[in-house]
Amino acid sequence: MSCLKKGIPAPPRGEEVKNPAPTTANAMANVVALLRWDKPSGRLILLIPAGWALWLATPQPPPLLVLQILLGGLGVSGAGCVVNDLWDRSIDRQVQRTRQRPLASGALGVPVAVVMLLVLLTLSLAVALTLPHRTLCLSLAALALAPILLYPGAKRVFPYPQLVLACTWGFAVLIPWTAVQGTLTGNPVLWLTWLATVAWSFGFDTVYAMADQADDRRLGIYSSVRSLGSRVVPVVGCCYGLTMVCLGVAAAMAGVRPWWWLIWLVAAWGMGREVVVLWRRRDPPARFYGLRFAAQVKLGSLLFLGLMVGRAGLT
Repeated sequence: MSCLKKGIPAPPRGEEVKNPAPTTANAMANVVALLRWDKPSGRLILLIPAGWALWLATPQPPPLLVLQILLGGLGVSGAGCVVNDLWDRSIDRQVQRTRQRPLASGALGVPVAVVMLLVLLTLSLAVALTLPHRTLCLSLAALALAPILLYPGAKRVFPYPQLVLACTWGFAVLIPWTAVQGTLTGNPVLWLTWLATVAWSFGFDTVYAMADQADDRRLGIYSSVRSLGSRVVPVVGCCYGLTMVCLGVAAAMAGVRPWWWLIWLVAAWGMGREVVVLWRRRDPPARFYGLRFAAQVKLGSLLFLGLMVGRAGLT
């Protein structure tokens, strides 16, 4: 069909029509965006509980193990993002905050996303196979696969999908601990750390979901924000409080040095301040909730730093 029939002006004589094609740089940028590696806060917030678990399991985790957990965490979190976008690509197009995601916007196709998902799951499996106490670690990784793949569907059928994500996050504690200790029994420090992680994850992901509550209501999608209603901020406050209590008791039982408590107090004050800020909100822009999420990354990192310092030099 000629250019004129398409309603497109004919090119000057001697010139060819050039169809724009995505550059390699653009394609890589879209892959990075699909994995959310352009937004490091979301990656750090998964690795933080893994760090808590490692340094509570042993005062001096081997550098190789730290690297393995880092690679495995990046692989799993990237895979989770791909699964989420595959499930939600039709929904994301209808939500202001997510409509520019690569799958929702059409910048990437489903086949590319599926290939990336398989690559990331293969990477995570390879890491699990190299961990100490491989059999138990591999079993936990296999158990984690189901909630990772199914979590995005929870918002369609379950009033508290953020709880599903929080329990999925708990594997970030169980696997590193097992790699060090070789068992999930006999030490309450593990389960206190797990409970701290689940409570923290439910709290910050509920806050994150506040940005989308109007769209969720319009589209009929469940979230803990909608289910909790006016109780949402008190519940988030309880989650943050439970996180601090459980992690504090776990650290005390692990025998951290006294200066840990100074850092713990600063973090506890920060958690309390976040609840007050949420309570005082008056129809804030969506960016407000992104800042609250970023604040949790900082507070979680502070607690992680405190555990590293508080366990330094111990055997």
